Amino acid sequence: MYHYSGSVAHADAGSTAGSATGLLEPGARDQDALYFQRCTWCGTAMFHRVLCPVCRGSELRTERSAGTGTVRHSTVVHRNTPAARNVSLIEMSEGFVVRGRVMGPLIGIHGGDRVRLSTAKDPVRGEPVFQLVDEPYSAWS
Repeated sequence: MYHYSGSVAHADAGSTAGSATGLLEPGARDQDALYFQRCTWCGTAMFHRVLCPVCRGSELRTERSAGTGTVRHSTVVHRNTPAARNVSLIEMSEGFVVRGRVMGPLIGIHGGDRVRLSTAKDPVRGEPVFQLVDEPYSAWS
């Protein structure tokens, strides 16, 4: 039996966790990688959930993301920060959506832009940080 704790599934006493079950050991995690859960029943990918939003299953396995995605929505926030910053919703190539920050000019980040993971956690906010794959306005030059 597996229990959800944080973003890592741990094996119960008497069970064996390994690469055959698709679970990751807590020490085997890379700090600059993004991990998500996938439901073992329906295969839905999700980020930081306790239950599957589709089938309400609780058996989730932890997987490592490739780190590439597409900006679905981006906005500029001026509140609670000394300088303006962007907050974006990124749809990852595995199918889940994550909230994060995209590095680059604030006016150059739009829906549909391709991004890749830069660091898994922003030191201040704890959100993933992404960078643009294509230069903004590259089609205009």
